[in-house]
Amino acid sequence: MVIQRYLLTYMVVVLASYLHNLIRAIEVPRDPSIQDTLPQPPTITKQSAKDYIVDPRDNIFIECEAKGNPTPTFSWTRNGKFFNVAKDPRVTMRHWSGTLVVDFRSGGRPEDYEGEYQCFSRNDYGTAISNKIFLHVSKSPLWPKENLDIQEVHEGASLILACNPPPGLPPPAIFWMSSSMEPIHQDKRVSQGQNGDLYFSNVMKQDAQTDYSCNARFAFTHTIQQKNPYTLRILTKYPYNEASFRNHTDMYSARGIAERQPSFMYPTGTSSSQMVLRGEDLLLECIASGVPSPDIMWHKKGGDLPSGRIKLENFNKALHIANISEEDSGEYFCLASNKVGISRHSISVKVKASPYWLDEPENLILAPGEDGRLLCRANGNPKPLIQWLVNGELLESSAPNPSREVNGDTVMFRDIQSGSSAVYQCNASNEHGYLLANAFVSVLDVVPRILLPRNQLIKVIQNNRTLLDCPFFGSPIPTLRWFKNGQGSTLHGGNYKAHENGTLEIIRARKEDQGTYTCVATNLLGKAQNQVRLEIKDPTRIIEGPKDAIPKKGSTIHLVCQTRHDATLRLTVTWLKDDIPVYFGNRMKKEEDGLTIHGVSEKDQGYYTCVASTELDKDTARAHLTVLAPSSVNRMTPPPARPERPRDLELTDLAERSVRLTWIPGDDNNSPITDYIVEFEEDKFQPGTWHNHSRYPGNVNSAILRLAPYVNYQFRVIAVNDVGSSYPSLPSERYHTNGARPEFNPSGVKGSGTAKNNMVISWMPLNATQVYGPNLKYIVKWRRRDTRESWNNRTVKGDVSQYTVAPTPIYTPYEIKVQALNDYGIAMEPETVIGYSGEDYVPTVAATTISETTVPTTITEVVTTTTEVITTATTEAVTTTTEAATTTEPAIITTLVASTIAGVGKLPPIWNVKISSNNNWANITWNHTFDADTEFVVEYSNSNKTVKSSPAKGFLELSDLIPGEKYIVRVFLKGNESVFSSETFHTSPAYTKNQGDIATQGWFIGLMCAIALLVLILLIVCFIKRSRGGKYPVRANKDVPLDPDDQKVDNGSFDYRSLESDEDNKPLQGSQTSLDGTIKQQESDDSLVDYGEGGEGQFNEDGSFIGQYTVKKDKEETEGNESSEATSPVNAIYSLA
Repeated sequence: MVIQRYLLTYMVVVLASYLHNLIRAIEVPRDPSIQDTLPQPPTITKQSAKDYIVDPRDNIFIECEAKGNPTPTFSWTRNGKFFNVAKDPRVTMRHWSGTLVVDFRSGGRPEDYEGEYQCFSRNDYGTAISNKIFLHVSKSPLWPKENLDIQEVHEGASLILACNPPPGLPPPAIFWMSSSMEPIHQDKRVSQGQNGDLYFSNVMKQDAQTDYSCNARFAFTHTIQQKNPYTLRILTKYPYNEASFRNHTDMYSARGIAERQPSFMYPTGTSSSQMVLRGEDLLLECIASGVPSPDIMWHKKGGDLPSGRIKLENFNKALHIANISEEDSGEYFCLASNKVGISRHSISVKVKASPYWLDEPENLILAPGEDGRLLCRANGNPKPLIQWLVNGELLESSAPNPSREVNGDTVMFRDIQSGSSAVYQCNASNEHGYLLANAFVSVLDVVPRILLPRNQLIKVIQNNRTLLDCPFFGSPIPTLRWFKNGQGSTLHGGNYKAHENGTLEIIRARKEDQGTYTCVATNLLGKAQNQVRLEIKDPTRIIEGPKDAIPKKGSTIHLVCQTRHDATLRLTVTWLKDDIPVYFGNRMKKEEDGLTIHGVSEKDQGYYTCVASTELDKDTARAHLTVLAPSSVNRMTPPPARPERPRDLELTDLAERSVRLTWIPGDDNNSPITDYIVEFEEDKFQPGTWHNHSRYPGNVNSAILRLAPYVNYQFRVIAVNDVGSSYPSLPSERYHTNGARPEFNPSGVKGSGTAKNNMVISWMPLNATQVYGPNLKYIVKWRRRDTRESWNNRTVKGDVSQYTVAPTPIYTPYEIKVQALNDYGIAMEPETVIGYSGEDYVPTVAATTISETTVPTTITEVVTTTTEVITTATTEAVTTTTEAATTTEPAIITTLVASTIAGVGKLPPIWNVKISSNNNWANITWNHTFDADTEFVVEYSNSNKTVKSSPAKGFLELSDLIPGEKYIVRVFLKGNESVFSSETFHTSPAYTKNQGDIATQGWFIGLMCAIALLVLILLIVCFIKRSRGGKYPVRANKDVPLDPDDQKVDNGSFDYRSLESDEDNKPLQGSQTSLDGTIKQQESDDSLVDYGEGGEGQFNEDGSFIGQYTVKKDKEETEGNESSEATSPVNAIYSLA
């Protein structure tokens, strides 16, 4: 009996040890320095889908990537046979990868490459294989030609219009429309089934008012195929009555249509069955005919429909159940009912399952002589067959291995030896699909390694739980032991607990636990050790904390906070009011033993917390302060005003991409501070210009700012209350962040032609916080989309925002990419956009008589008669202005036509920015193409380059503006500054209320007297000359009418009638500035002098009218016939003197 008990105990111990070894497999740490030095069989990391559908217009990429040490090599099979990539000129394999690229730029048919592909990845320790990838080329076949007869049907009868779309890959999406491209209205009477057919539960007279065409949309090729339309002829018993049609309750009886009990059009009969795979969505459908149109209801026999996963679609005719499982099997039935009766159809649902994992095999790392196992368990319906492979070959066909044993879904390894490393594949399959998993077995001999820096110092607070880490690695798995001060036995038990991962836990750290601890990892190949120094510190304690107090308003209060801490640790004492850091200033002062508040006010009331902290621990104490207002004192409270500006900005916690900014708030001037605005300025790209950085609540005075690389930052803070904004604080010191490679590429990339043989690629350059490094450049790439040619590329400087490609074919699509790079690297791969080269179209005649006939929406008939065309061309990208003229001839219709090379562009996302302003406020509105609740940011700046911003949705009112100042407003999408629109406005000058009446001023009275005296003297002189018979110079021919130029001189105005009748070719007078506010170089610098001299300045109009009225000025003729001195208003003023 004793022997039996001993044997039983021995067997249990052996079995437990065996199972322990199986479970405790070696895990390789994620440390790259270890993984890169250990041998490792291949592992597939990326592969294409099992069913892989490709676009026949693009190159084919069949992906296969793997890792291992040494780096694996790749090979492929096609349809089960070795695929020699080198012999096919169109197929290449990517470097350091197994991905196949099939290039059709030089010709070839994608259909020739359809088939089954499988990737093999090999190195010295085994072979991993990919799934079998079935490559299909997307197809969108044409609809077979057919002649459809007119469908004759009696009113009230049911009708099915068959679609029968051409078989596409993947199957097309079906929808019904009329030949005029109007969607067919669907309801419970007329609806489309899953198969694409159009079902009429009963036909009405109005159904013949349109035709019906089935359309198939093929997603991969972006094409739509249309079936010839059906035409209906409804046979009626009584003439159509509009009133009975509108009254649904009388619709059928008034027409003499017999009412019918529902009957099923799809599926037919009283029962049907349907099979669905586990995890897929189930869609059951019942479509019934009847008069009136029946209603559909769904039920499950013997239970309820699964809640949370069902959805009724197509007017309750379809039941959609998501994520089907085996429990959803059973009988479902639909009820079709109207006022005549009820019909029922039963659908038997069977749920099958393709294989799915219960236990997927995992990689196994063993030492020589160890035991282990690979487990592969899968389920399905029917139950899947498990098949093992090793290095891509059937396990039965491989070389025998005495340490390996296969038992169904398990491969056992006993006393494994070096050289047994391999990759095993488990294939689980049934009639609905298969699963394939790779798991390698790696046999390693590795000396123990400690994975932490040596001789660490650990500081802990007395009586706390402490963990000393010592992660290790080795093969065989090492044993780890801990020692203290280099002597004694292994630390385990009592106050110590050793964990399997190498961590030593000290349950309660005491002063005597302080010292040097050594961890030693040992296996058959050697040992490794590391030391950790442990220091035990005294806890931090508040020995006397603040007490609740009730001070009077205006008095001084002192809150006590006395602490005790470990002398070797640095103590920091902070104060919180209502859990918010206290702002220290003239009234609130932090002292060594507490907090003193001078001139207590109502806003000082609240909870005050003293926080004493070190790098290891902290202690807190709390008290409540209640302010008592004196009843005998009645003080006048000054009116609220803007807050004082913040001061003493300080940068701390300097990090690579962040910094902490701290400031001391200014006085709130009887209006609580609601916000702080942090602005920044950088001196590389826009020196002197301040930009919004972030916004924070008014109860904070410190914030961590996120920074961009390669920016020399300087910050300032603005306080905001209900009255307005403070002056900006003095700038902080500068902080320069290190550079990095760009993380952004230019936005707004587009390509368009400015001539018929070029294409201009343009983009929006990166801003100062996106550059990330010196020597910013852009790589401009382009290639023709239709020829699949290789990419062309040019590198341009960072201050360039466009590049012209020439020569190009006329109106040809191009693929375009613009990528940013700097001295630190290159940005991520940009998105590809489509651009077009220029068009070649110049109209030669203009339409004078236009009539338009409206036909189906795709056709417009235009009839014109032609006349002589006056054409003016504008220079590309030049903006000009226009002026209007009148005509003396009635009944004249003038048609103005403007066109551009690019045609009508898209409406901008943000447009029509309108601004109405006063001397200190402005109201801003704009239109946009986004949703109504989209948030925008309005950024505005004045001539001092002070930039402010405010969030808004569709309008914003700006206040506290500077009178007589020019402002630049920019409205952009919140979170995306590349979508914006800008505008400029001026505030009106300030109005001074205290200005005196000018009529009472002494200088004004003296001036008026002097003028009156002068007029009196002139009148006397004139009277004397007249009495003496004095004469005045007159025109030589005073009866001759004045020419237009003379008329202009005499009355200072234009006679537009004479301009248009007598001198049609003369340009208008005056110098006009362009829309962007600049004056052309050839125009006069002094418009007043030019006006007076009668010079004919250039007149520019925008659109296509530039130069239409422009004629060169005959300067010599003007100088010969007119006197510039006599006609100049400036010289006339001089002559008065």
